[in-house]
Amino acid sequence: MAKGYGRPPMGRKGGGMGGGMGGLNMDMIKQAQKMQQEMEKLQAELQEKEYTATAGGGAVTATVTGKHVLTKLEIDPDAVDPDDVEMLQDMVIAAVNEANRNAATEMSENMGKITGGLNMPSF
Repeated sequence: MAKGYGRPPMGRKGGGMGGGMGGLNMDMIKQAQKMQQEMEKLQAELQEKEYTATAGGGAVTATVTGKHVLTKLEIDPDAVDPDDVEMLQDMVIAAVNEANRNAATEMSENMGKITGGLNMPSF
């Protein structure tokens, strides 16, 4: 076997392109950092927004933040039927879930605009 076979030449650490960066160049790194900053800014903005949804033809209105925290719940007095509490409970659940879906959808759509369609985790 030849001396030094399979080893990088003296004075070099590892072979490959980009000085060990696996072919990544500085422009790509800067783009990724910029994308990350934009995503963090957008995420913070969207988490502060409020999202509202109704159920039961407007009998129940729920408002959540982008962090999926229920901040407001309005119930039309006409929707309160002591003989059918279950229906009111279902309307509350439906309104809260819809408001949360609205928040998640806006977050996903706006993140997709920044990432250009890269697969990102859902929030």
